[in-house]
Amino acid sequence: MLKALTEWSYFNPYYFKELGKLDENVAKRNIAHLRQLQELRDEKIKRDRRRKEEQEKNRESASVTMSELREKYLNLFWKKDSNGKEINSQTRGYLFEDFLRELFLKEGMEVTEPFKIKGEQIDGAFKYEGEHYILEAKWQDAQSASNSLYQFAKKTDGKMYGRGFFISVNGFSPDSVKALVIGKAINTMLVDGEDLVMITEERYSLKELLDSKIKAVQTMGRIYVHIDDLTHKIKE
Repeated sequence: MLKALTEWSYFNPYYFKELGKLDENVAKRNIAHLRQLQELRDEKIKRDRRRKEEQEKNRESASVTMSELREKYLNLFWKKDSNGKEINSQTRGYLFEDFLRELFLKEGMEVTEPFKIKGEQIDGAFKYEGEHYILEAKWQDAQSASNSLYQFAKKTDGKMYGRGFFISVNGFSPDSVKALVIGKAINTMLVDGEDLVMITEERYSLKELLDSKIKAVQTMGRIYVHIDDLTHKIKE
């Protein structure tokens, strides 16, 4: 029916000219507008299809097993790459980002590469349950990561319903977590190395971790909570 309407070209003279109840110019404008809406819809469908095909391609390329991911993660603790070669801190940071990307893709989640906007360096972004999260990943001591945390919190500001997912392998100082929450809108979740160990050891999936962290933030205002603590409270 929609196709017939957008291709409509016959305007019955009886209704449009003899009776004068209908305006042919208005009818043509409405048809042209309908055609434009259809084109926009079709383009959106094509984009969505291309995006899904790209996601599927990424999932197929990310055929790494969880045991392989666990080995990669453990190697990074020893400052080694997948071949056992020693690496510096900067290289470890890049490999850590690759590890996280593979982890997200393995869970079938949409994830983007690092990018820059208005002078801001974003480590990446991912989509979960219809929401987009910007991602920051740090392999630093707790105090250094805490300093970066304040800067990251500002990145989520100025973005529509901005949500952040900050990963620091060595955790965060208690003072920094407290300062980030008191008197401020909560839009950042914190994850540490132990959380990632839980995932690579398959005690929890990444999606289960996300569900627990999101619930902790939305129901208790806790941005930094151990998944076991949250699970225990839920069971009680």
